[in-house]
Amino acid sequence: MTVLGIETSCDETAAAVVTGAGEIRANLVLSQLDEHRPYGGVVPEIAARSHLDHIDRLVEEAMREAGLGFAELDGIAATAGPGLIGGVFVGVMTAKAIALAWDKPFLAVNHLEGHALSARLSDKLDFPYLLLLVSGGHCQILAVEGVGHYRRLGGTIDDAVGEAFDKTAKLLGLGYPGGPAVEQAAASGNPAAFALPRPMQGRPGLDFSFSGLKTAVRQAAGKAGVLEGAGDDRKRADLAASFQAAVGDVLADRCAKALDLFKSEYGTAGPLVVAGGVAANRFLRARLDTVAEAAGSRLAAPPPQLCTDNAAMIAWAGVERLGLGLTDPLDFAARPRWPLESLAPEGKAGRG
Repeated sequence: MTVLGIETSCDETAAAVVTGAGEIRANLVLSQLDEHRPYGGVVPEIAARSHLDHIDRLVEEAMREAGLGFAELDGIAATAGPGLIGGVFVGVMTAKAIALAWDKPFLAVNHLEGHALSARLSDKLDFPYLLLLVSGGHCQILAVEGVGHYRRLGGTIDDAVGEAFDKTAKLLGLGYPGGPAVEQAAASGNPAAFALPRPMQGRPGLDFSFSGLKTAVRQAAGKAGVLEGAGDDRKRADLAASFQAAVGDVLADRCAKALDLFKSEYGTAGPLVVAGGVAANRFLRARLDTVAEAAGSRLAAPPPQLCTDNAAMIAWAGVERLGLGLTDPLDFAARPRWPLESLAPEGKAGRG
C-alpha cells in the first residue's frame, strides 16, 4: 500500500510518499519562513498564494523521488483541516484532482491525527498510548485508542505552548520562527535567573494555561531592559531559559498526572508520546523523558523532521485510514476547525 500525502495547513508546502511498511519514499517540505519573517508571523493570504504557486511542482518532485507514477499509488491523502482555510483548500483541491484523474481513493486527513499517528510511523507503537500534542496552535493531552478514536483528557484554556514560544521570541527580539530561537538563546542562559509562574501546576485536572506566563515574561523583559532586542544579551538568554524551564515544569506536571490516570484506566503506563512542532525542542524532550521514566513508562518522540508540519505524517495517516476502509468522498469540505474527538462516528474507529 502506497499513499501520496499533501500538507498545506499553515506555512509549509509539503508532499510525501509513504508505504504501508512505513518506508518514506519521499518527504519534501518547502518552508515559507522568508516570506513571513518580515511580519513576525504567518500571514494567511501570503501562505495560501505560496501553496498555490508551489504545490504542483512539489508533488511532481515527490513522485519522481519515490520513483513512482500516479497509477501505482493506492490513495491520495491531504490535510483537510484544521488550519488556515485558504491553504487547506489548496491542498485538498490538489489531492481531489489527482484522485479523480487517476481513479484513486481520496483520504481527508485531520492534521492533528497526522501528528497523533506520526509515532507509529517512526516507532511502530501499538495502541493505546498517551499523547501530548504541542504545537503553535494546539496543546492537548489525549488517549490514543485507535485510528480515528481519540479521547481528550486535557487542553489549554487559552494559548497553545507553541504560540507562547513565538510570543516570547518576539518580545525578546530573538527572531522568527520563535520556538527554535528561544531554544537556541536558552542554551546559554540561566533557567533560575527569573522567577516566572508555573500556571496550573499542581492543580486538579489536566488543563494548561500559558497567557499568564506570557504576561510575566513581558513584565520581566521590561524590568530587565531586554524588550524587542534591547539591552544585554546575557539577560535575554537568562529570560529565555527561565521561560523554557517554566514551560518544562508545567508540561512535566501535567504529563505525570496524565500517566497516572492513563495507567489506572488502561492498565498500562504508556508509552508517553510527544508530537507536534514543539516536540522538536530538545530541552522539553529531556524533561518529559525523565517524567516518563519515573512513571515506569518511556518517551516516544518522532524525529524532528516528523514533528514540524510535514506530508509524511499525512501520508501515513492516509495509509492507516485506507487500511481500515476509511476513505472520503470528493465532496468532502475543507474545514478550519476539526476536533480530533469528532473524527469517526460510533463504531467506525479502527483499534487495530
